[in-house]
Amino acid sequence: MKVNILGAGEAQIFCQCLQKVLLEIMFIHFVTWQKVKTLEHKMQPSLTCGFLIMLRSNQTLFSALNEEKVVLFLHLLGIDTNGHAHRPNSREYKENIKKVDEGVKEIASMIDNFYGNDGKTAFVLTSDHGMTDWGSHGAGHPSETLTPLIVWGAGVNYPQKVTSQFFEDNFLKEWKLENLKRLDVNQADIAPLMASLIGVPFPLNSVGTLPLEYLNNSAHFKAESMFTNAVQILEQFKVKMSQKKETTLSFLFTPFKPLSDSEQINFLKQTRLYIQQQKYDEAISLCKTLINLALEGLSYYHTYDRLFLGLSIAVGFVGWTTYVILVIIKTHTTLSKTVQANNKESTVLFYGFAFVGMIIVFFLLIQTCPWTYYVYCLLPVPVWYAVVRELPVIQDLAANLLSLQISQSVGFLLVCVLGIEILVFSFFYRSTLTIGLLVFAGWPVITQLWVQAKATALMWTFLCVLLAIFPLMPVVGREPNIPLVLATGLLTLLISCFSLASLCKSENKYRSNEDLKVHFYQMLSIALSTYVVSSTHDSLKNKQGLPLLNQIISWMTLVSSSVLPLLSPTFLFQRLFSILLSLMSTYLLLSTGYEALFPLVLSGLMFVWINMEQEALQHYGLSVKPKLAVFNFAYATDITQFRQLHLDDVRRSFFFVFFIVTAFFGTGNIASVNSFDPASVYCFLTVFSPFMMGGLLVLKVVIPFVLVSCAFEAVQVTTQLSSKSLFLIVLVISDIMALHFFFLVKDYGSWLDIGTSISHYVLVMSLTIFMMLMNGLAQLLTTKRLELPRRTKHHST
Repeated sequence: MKVNILGAGEAQIFCQCLQKVLLEIMFIHFVTWQKVKTLEHKMQPSLTCGFLIMLRSNQTLFSALNEEKVVLFLHLLGIDTNGHAHRPNSREYKENIKKVDEGVKEIASMIDNFYGNDGKTAFVLTSDHGMTDWGSHGAGHPSETLTPLIVWGAGVNYPQKVTSQFFEDNFLKEWKLENLKRLDVNQADIAPLMASLIGVPFPLNSVGTLPLEYLNNSAHFKAESMFTNAVQILEQFKVKMSQKKETTLSFLFTPFKPLSDSEQINFLKQTRLYIQQQKYDEAISLCKTLINLALEGLSYYHTYDRLFLGLSIAVGFVGWTTYVILVIIKTHTTLSKTVQANNKESTVLFYGFAFVGMIIVFFLLIQTCPWTYYVYCLLPVPVWYAVVRELPVIQDLAANLLSLQISQSVGFLLVCVLGIEILVFSFFYRSTLTIGLLVFAGWPVITQLWVQAKATALMWTFLCVLLAIFPLMPVVGREPNIPLVLATGLLTLLISCFSLASLCKSENKYRSNEDLKVHFYQMLSIALSTYVVSSTHDSLKNKQGLPLLNQIISWMTLVSSSVLPLLSPTFLFQRLFSILLSLMSTYLLLSTGYEALFPLVLSGLMFVWINMEQEALQHYGLSVKPKLAVFNFAYATDITQFRQLHLDDVRRSFFFVFFIVTAFFGTGNIASVNSFDPASVYCFLTVFSPFMMGGLLVLKVVIPFVLVSCAFEAVQVTTQLSSKSLFLIVLVISDIMALHFFFLVKDYGSWLDIGTSISHYVLVMSLTIFMMLMNGLAQLLTTKRLELPRRTKHHST
């Protein structure tokens, strides 16, 4: 028997025309999506026809295709690309559906004619995933995870008519197929179905269950096939069990009890007995039970060492975090006094931990564990050795904590725990950021800062509340709003006009004509970006494509946005505002809706934050309030002026981390490309280019980070805070968060579920490195200045 597989890119390909052609000879079913790797070929009906004609002149290929058990694979990629570019509800997409529908009919007819209509061909038509209304996939929405499966031809059962059936979705009603029985299967079940149709053994590592309802065969054949399916999956279970048993000490090995050796034998014997007695339904039921248990056992042995390895990693995390805290206390505070360690005690301590390490190595060696186990289990040893060596610091810390009131210590710890938990929850629920920002809004009132700076405190509260609105908005890309982008451009232009007027009124020693020119060029860049967004949107709406002039302006704006800030003066607010204008011109070109306002509001809050931190320093008596208007980045890096850490610096570092996380999730979830709209890059290119589009989207994500990092650079130098101490505090916060996310990593679910859990962990683990890179970039943007060559005036004599 021959099987021809026609794979389409999206679920919607089947929803309108296909049922009209093949309604009486096929099933309409749905399969639950799982990630599958396939070899992709893009072929059109005309190419398929040419291929079949060519075979008649090539005897070798002709003979090969006329043998039994031949599989032809055809992947129709165009419908997928079309859906991403134009979205499923567009006219272009629906026309593409019609074209593919006609192509499927033509190809099926060609293949039947090629084989002389011998009735030995089976067709399997399915899709690897669906698509949302905004043209993305990878999440867990039913429109993405439910895909049609249509099977007809040799060996396939006929449609079964029913009077009623219940499903939570309305697909059958929409397609007018309520009278045909629907059978949902997993996508992995297609592999054993195909193997059964062409009469070959089930794939060795297949975990699919044969969907018997699709087969038009005798009950005996179905029972034997199901028994073979069960044995095939059971063999996988037995191999996995033996592998784990060989690498585990006998007294530590815990087998999967529901499927012991005796239970396996009983299942197989009873099933074979049922088949001999022609009790096929009972045999099939028993096989399904055996398959389910074998799959559970596979998962059990696959995750057998998870608890052991997880505890090892957790111990390492806790040790490392403790060590970093001790380093902060020892080198950046006055809580600890340096004490020379006793050499004899240090030697005993070293050999003690070395002995523990040797025991771990021996334990892993006799179990023939892979090398990664050694890394996971041995890393905590030197980390905790370093912690125990700092015992005097621990004692000093304990003495200081005991000297405080219990309510103060417990209150401080509860606030720290609550703050970190808010950060963790914000990765899953963006609305958590809103709660955090509303708490921030009340910070001046809680600390009595509003008494000494009422206007600044009021502005802080207002901007915190305004920024708190963004996490409550829908994820960017689902509801484009170009007029709002244009309004943001005009608002930015208006603010820059006020800034220019203020700059012109300032004293001559703080400005020059070159400074005014740079400011004017940045205003012109904002105006051009606003025009390009409007013009490009209208052009694409009228199906006229991306204008070349707009594309040139967009790329020139992108390049100039990294240079223009370096031409502005290095006075604090002038340089920060110059950075904002340059990055906003690029961000406007990458915006499709309300997110255009986000960096503007975020920057406003950052400007006020700088002033609020000065008020906080003065409030706690740590520093005299400097004149920020004349503060110069270029002369603010004297390391001798850095002070020791104060308890309030923990709050300051937490603010920084919180604003970074807000920049991550304020308008979407960067952990998944599913949250972003390809339309964001249409001012730069409209041809599908994954790497170029991905790079531009990453740039869009980085821009808010740069704004926060530059603002914190200002906070750091104006409060005389050492960047090293800052990163150590951030490292502690990120490590505690990473420990949370480590235990939340998933290996099941949709692409989005698995990918998001892993990316959350990776993001938090790399947070410190990322912040160091952002800090370096912020120092470059704030302290460096490019001097343009000035024109020399020649005087005639």
